[in-house]
Amino acid sequence: MSKFTKKKKNRMQAISTASLPDIVFMLLFFFMLVTVLRSDEPLVEVKPPSASELTTIEQKNLIKYINVGPPSDKKERARRGDASMIQLNDSFATVEDIQDYVAFERETMNEADQKKMIMSLKVDKSTKMGIVSAIKQELRQASALKILYATSERKRTGSES
Repeated sequence: MSKFTKKKKNRMQAISTASLPDIVFMLLFFFMLVTVLRSDEPLVEVKPPSASELTTIEQKNLIKYINVGPPSDKKERARRGDASMIQLNDSFATVEDIQDYVAFERETMNEADQKKMIMSLKVDKSTKMGIVSAIKQELRQASALKILYATSERKRTGSES
């Protein structure tokens, strides 16, 4: 036998996979940019009151929202009227549902962050104070004692020191 053999000419060359990771990462970045994270659909109109002394919260993951206002959908307005409604996540709710909502949201949070949970009330400025007081009572009974009021910013009037 001979030590030297002829190479077969019919043999196919292997496809280079060197650029495959680049293609995968380009697709990954494309889908990361195009994908919209799920957020709650606004079922109520909220035109918040304005305030001049505002602060921002750094840890947005600690905030859970309760929206209160008239229904934004015309069909819902015809059915329920212009009375203020409570929105928890993606559905209408009653004041009695708030304690269950708080308990559910606490369970979905990290155990270390459960005591730091903040409830944000996004309330329409035409909403009666009675429903806001009822919500606050339910939050108190659910031991959700950190409450924010969402507002729109306005410029300070008068002289500033």
